[in-house]
Formats: sequence, structure tokens, C-alpha cells
Amino acid sequence: MNATAPDVLRYADGQICEFPDELAAEEPLEIRVRGRAISVTMRTPGDDSDLAAGFLLTEGLIRHASDILNIQACERNEFSNVINVLLAPDVAVDFDRLTRHVFASSSCGLCGKVTVEAVRGQFPPVQGDFAINAGVILKLPEIMRRTQATFDRTGGLHAAAVFDERGELIVLREDVGRHNAVDKVIGHCLRSDRLPLDRHVLLVSGRSSFEIMQKALAAGVAIVAAVSAPSSLAVEFARESGQTLIGFLREGRMNVYANPQRVRF
Repeated sequence: MNATAPDVLRYADGQICEFPDELAAEEPLEIRVRGRAISVTMRTPGDDSDLAAGFLLTEGLIRHASDILNIQACERNEFSNVINVLLAPDVAVDFDRLTRHVFASSSCGLCGKVTVEAVRGQFPPVQGDFAINAGVILKLPEIMRRTQATFDRTGGLHAAAVFDERGELIVLREDVGRHNAVDKVIGHCLRSDRLPLDRHVLLVSGRSSFEIMQKALAAGVAIVAAVSAPSSLAVEFARESGQTLIGFLREGRMNVYANPQRVRF
């Protein structure tokens, strides 16, 4: 379930009425690896296995889909839902390598990152001569918007979507947290053996932050686009990691902040 419908009071044009309104659901999810809790994140329920897989990849604990043997939902504890990831025996887990605090809010992406430099060194830069027509990129926000079913009902969710070089939608996920939505689409692509995404576009609603770029780099994403502005650190990170970064992708326009050679105008 990704929405609830409590009764609310609405005031408009001098009139007050009571009606059921749908709200985006936000609940805690505890992610465990080999039975050990490594994160509690506030997320929108749904696609929890993808979220866990994407989180482990973008945190650098795993590299391949074969590293995961099973993802199993456990009984809810007194605080949250619980999901346990069983890794292959030969996967060495350095729990101290985790750079995130055990608790992460749905709205805060960079919470718990120890240093920017530590994150930079985890994943290699994106390379290759992949390029995509600007006209294809300009069409992506409308495709994403038409697919946001829960946003239509609640108006309270972010979205992340992966498109191929023809502008075909591969996967879209919604969540109260932008970084959770990104983890969900990356986790889906990991589990369906689509990585690296070096000939794809990752589109996010809202702004692009440093952590969005870091997560995209973990999946080898060549082009990251957002409908709003990037942060200064996101631009710096994109330039150093070889990623193309696009902002303000809406209403037939875009700004290219890093590595514009992948956009054919």
C-alpha cells in the first residue's frame, strides 16, 4: 500500500467541506544483511527488495546481482518493517565501510556520509562515446509524469526513471524520498542484469544532489537528468566522474552542466 485516505477539512472559496484525501505513505524499513541491521530508512512501502538491492549496490557492499542469493521479508519488529538480504558466502562484507548512519530520513540524502572524498573513490568514472538526441531527452519528463500513478492520487511522491537511448522507459519507481526512488530503479536494474547503465538516462523529479550522482555512478549511469536544479557539489561530482548532468529539464528546455558531449543538439 502506498497511500492512505484520512478525512480532511478543505477550505476554498469561503466554503468548508470534509472529504477523504489520499496521502503518500511513509513507513520505516529496516534493512539487514546476514541478520545484522545496516540501515533504517523512511520510505514508501513497495518494491522493498529493489530498494534493498539498490541500497547495497550504491553503498558499495555488493557489485553484482549474483552477490545476492535471496531477499526475504521478515516479521515486523516494534519499530519498522524488516527485510533481510542473504549474500553469497564468498561476498566479504565490511560493515564498517557503510557511510550512512543507521537511520536515514526520506528527505535527507547525504545524511551519514563520512566524507565526500571517501565516496568519490568507491566507483570508477563513466566512459564511452554514448550520445543521445536532445529531442529524445526533452520528451522524457512527460513520459515519466504520465507513469506516476500514485503521484496523480497523492501529489506527494518523487519519481526516478531509467530510459534507454531511444527514450523507451525501462523502469519507474515512486517514493517519498528521491534517493529511495533512485535505489529502487537501480535495484531493479541490478536484479534484472541490466547494469551497467552506461547507455541509459536516469531521470529524477525535483533536484539532483551529490548523493543522486553517487548512486547513479554506482550503476554506471552515463546521463543523469532532473526537472529542477542541481547542487554545486552534484555538478562538481559529475564533471569529475565523467557523467553528463542535465538540470531544469522541462517545458522544452534543459541546462547541461557537465560533459555535454553525450547530448546531440
